[in-house]
Amino acid sequence: MTQLVLPLETRSAFGRADFIVAPGNERAVAFIDSFAQWTVPSAALIGPPASGKSHLAAVWAGRVGAQVVEASSLAADIPAGALLVENVAAGVPEAPLFALLERGTPLLLTSQVPPADWPRKFALTLPDLMSRSRALLAFDLWAADDALLMGLAVKLFADRQLQVPESVVSHMIVSLERSPGAIRDFVARADAAALVVKKPISLGLIKGLLADLQRR
Repeated sequence: MTQLVLPLETRSAFGRADFIVAPGNERAVAFIDSFAQWTVPSAALIGPPASGKSHLAAVWAGRVGAQVVEASSLAADIPAGALLVENVAAGVPEAPLFALLERGTPLLLTSQVPPADWPRKFALTLPDLMSRSRALLAFDLWAADDALLMGLAVKLFADRQLQVPESVVSHMIVSLERSPGAIRDFVARADAAALVVKKPISLGLIKGLLADLQRR
């Protein structure tokens, strides 16, 4: 009989102190930390899933009291004041986005695609929005070095109230695809597997899961 594992809610820590600073994201972190000295009203954080862009953006939103909206839900009645627009992607409503970039109030956007590529990748049609996109200040959170991936894995385990030996985490990092998304997904898989066998996450469990991945 296979044990039923209940999908317990995982609460991620999104404070500034919880954000992992590494060479691949330190420019973005410095920019967010220096918001009071910004010389431009708008900027974007760019990175793949689980790279920390929403975490860092949430830090900014909390500091400035910005409202948070999904890019896909932008409409003509845009909230006043500072705004965080998450997940700019294909199909984003162009007129409201351009209006936001024009009004000059504090604005932070997140996307997986650099703004300079939005006109081509998202097939934008408004010429003025194309120009504003290409000129938008952006900070990448792409580079995933060992320090960042190690810190991310430790944080993700901690979010699940799990303490895993450093040697086990290190073996996991060097064996997986070097992307934050891969680390996030594997941590969830390891947590579920440990619940099934009712044992702490060990090197043996990690090796078994890695072997399963290789066979797929």
